[in-house]
Amino acid sequence: MTEIKSLIRTIPDFPKKGVLFRDITPVLKDPKAFKKVIDAFQKNTPVDIDKVVAIESRGFIFGAALALNLGIGFIPVRKSGKLPGKTIKAKYDLEYGTDTLEIHEDAIEKGDGVVLIDDLLATGGTSLAACKLIEKSGGIVKKVLFLVELDDLKGIEKLNGYDVFSVTHF
Repeated sequence: MTEIKSLIRTIPDFPKKGVLFRDITPVLKDPKAFKKVIDAFQKNTPVDIDKVVAIESRGFIFGAALALNLGIGFIPVRKSGKLPGKTIKAKYDLEYGTDTLEIHEDAIEKGDGVVLIDDLLATGGTSLAACKLIEKSGGIVKKVLFLVELDDLKGIEKLNGYDVFSVTHF
């Protein structure tokens, strides 16, 4: 996966000074690289999966493609107020304050095997909140998938107890 890692651009001081932003758009515009990523996700997805759940917004890109390949349903997890209908909510901590994620209350059936996917694992708060939403909905988190894992931020520690796979590490 060194080819995939080499395509991810590092943009210094974005969105604020001192941050090294990992830009995945070069991976998305390269159809061979994008296919390799989806293939890696599919290879690392357990066979007993009923739904793919993805976190807003870049997670949707990978989640929808993976769900289509697997022939199963795709479920979006969104920030508060973005989904119509009845939802289940989970709050999570940010650097300064909290935020809320939501999923439709009828999106996951009790006992559904679920794979969660997002583009990047940083501090792990968003991913952990999404796992809790899946479990609150009656689903079973079988695997958590990321394109990029930022090792220095130790987000993997918040996901202790979950089976995690990351395509690349920085």
